Amino acid sequence: MAYSQPALPYAENALEPCISAKTIGFHYGKHHATYVKKFNDLVAGTPYDNQSIEEVIVAVANDPSKAAIFNNGAQAWNHTFYWNSLTPNGGGNPAGALAEKIDADFGSLDKLKEELANAAATQFGSGWAWLVLDKGTLQVVKTSNAMTPLAGGATPLLTLDVWEHAYYLDYQNRRPDYVATVIDELLNWKFAESNFDDAQA
Repeated sequence: MAYSQPALPYAENALEPCISAKTIGFHYGKHHATYVKKFNDLVAGTPYDNQSIEEVIVAVANDPSKAAIFNNGAQAWNHTFYWNSLTPNGGGNPAGALAEKIDADFGSLDKLKEELANAAATQFGSGWAWLVLDKGTLQVVKTSNAMTPLAGGATPLLTLDVWEHAYYLDYQNRRPDYVATVIDELLNWKFAESNFDDAQA
């Protein structure tokens, strides 16, 4: 039961000028697609073949002998989550229960954005910055390489990809500029609200 790479939720050029169609083409069409193919190849004919990708990620997260399955599966999942964390004409402010929770746990949306930007800018090497709900509290965390909050039982609400292939064609070594642009112009707060509401259900 192969895992299928979900379609992008928008056209490849829909995030311009913040992220170019060329970047999306390589990132989604090459990097993400390769993770999906390798994951499917690795789990074919194994007991993991009949499990959801989320179940496989959690099952193999702490098993060094299954590192290749974890790395490719988690990267496949993380990228799908990242595409949904972005939206044309995004940014702005969250609403409803999530907005109230952000004020309660961070003090303000500006403080959350500051922590998210700092986590993304200071992640050493490749990785991700996340807004998660963990044991009832909103937190900003960063993970290295393929690591995902799913593996530790937290609920991801939003993510920023800070692997170089996510931004280098457009921003070169200016990762903080890419991060600021994504937070201000592209973050999909409706996606985060939906994830938060689902976690509360």
